[in-house]
Amino acid sequence: MSTNEEHTQAITEAYNAKARETTSAASARKVAEAFGYMKEELDSIPEASNMGLSCGNPVAAASLKEGEHVLDLGSGGGIDVFLAASKVGPTGQVVGLDNSADMVTLARKNAAGRNLRSPHVSFVQASLTQELPITSDSVDCILSNCVINLLPFAGKATVMKEAYRVLRPGGRITLDDVISKTPLPDAILKDLSAHVNCIAGAVTPEEYRKFLEEAGFKGLSTRDIVFVETKKDLNVYYEAGTNCGSAGNNCCGPSETGRDLSTKPNYNVNEYVASYQVYAIKPGVSTTQAPDVLLHSWDAFPKVKSSPPRLTPDEVVSLIRDPTKLSDNYTVIDVRRNDHSGGHVRGSHQCPAQTFYDELPGFFDKFKTSKKVIFYCGSSNGRGPRCAGWYQDYLDAVGAEHKSQAYVLEGGVKEWLTRFTGEEDLVDYD
Repeated sequence: MSTNEEHTQAITEAYNAKARETTSAASARKVAEAFGYMKEELDSIPEASNMGLSCGNPVAAASLKEGEHVLDLGSGGGIDVFLAASKVGPTGQVVGLDNSADMVTLARKNAAGRNLRSPHVSFVQASLTQELPITSDSVDCILSNCVINLLPFAGKATVMKEAYRVLRPGGRITLDDVISKTPLPDAILKDLSAHVNCIAGAVTPEEYRKFLEEAGFKGLSTRDIVFVETKKDLNVYYEAGTNCGSAGNNCCGPSETGRDLSTKPNYNVNEYVASYQVYAIKPGVSTTQAPDVLLHSWDAFPKVKSSPPRLTPDEVVSLIRDPTKLSDNYTVIDVRRNDHSGGHVRGSHQCPAQTFYDELPGFFDKFKTSKKVIFYCGSSNGRGPRCAGWYQDYLDAVGAEHKSQAYVLEGGVKEWLTRFTGEEDLVDYD
């Protein structure tokens, strides 16, 4: 395993563990207030979304407007996503990306508690060092809070290029990050705990600027890229015990690699690194309406675990035409939305895939007595199997309080209409 891979693995382990544990609300609030969050802001968001891991308050400086599209790189428990969502309103979109599966799970739980749903608020697991699952030219503002420093050197370059790609012309980034005052000594660079705790991965302002410029953030004015040192005391993490290396949190105790990451540094962190706000603008002016931020809408929901079996059209026809079957023996579900009117299986229920996952509890209550719940979409290669999988995963999670099972209609409505158009008991139109 390379050094970069070891660091990335240790960081992922640490933040997964942090998400699974309970953070002291008082300690997390102490850190957040030290880095500029107001009491009113913290009172307005889910308490568990503030984990005491910030090094600034990017939303306060981002000048977000109603209806804007926002991307948060490294969203953690969701603190900045929730604050941004209140700024852009119901017509805006805010997407949080995080490499930690447990952080995404926590953030989604926080969002569900406030009834915040995609596409208004979305959390997606994604590596920031690879191509982001975000539509090009779709984002008005990119936020990040004490995260870019955690990426390996090449990963920092990659994420800046991706930031440039997904921003609309004239779009902006507002990043809070830890930046080194001078090239760091080898003793810090080789310290795994220092990488996890946002120290060893810090680069100088000159190196940071180079990442931005090489990504495309350079215009006619030197004001297109601005660095502002906030002069905050980074020792507050250790005083409050919220740093991801805090032994009190146990999130960075002995890792899978056998290294103990909970050691407090024996030096003054402020002598080597500082908190900064970084601003940059993508040249140009956008004249078109922004597309949806997420490249794939289903990324906002958990990945499907199960693989429901398929039924052939003839098997479904036999269910429909067999008069001896009880009414609760099967249910057919059309997960298409706008294309439903072009023809569908007679008697099918329309449950659009875009909102299906959020409505699973109600769907279960309605159809849990149906032995066969049969899903389809256009060709049953995407939305249909995905929704069937989500339903089966839900059935598996609730256990024995049902007699239902998910299936997929082979070939989808395209094959159904090809074979059965004109047969009124099988095909219907809106």
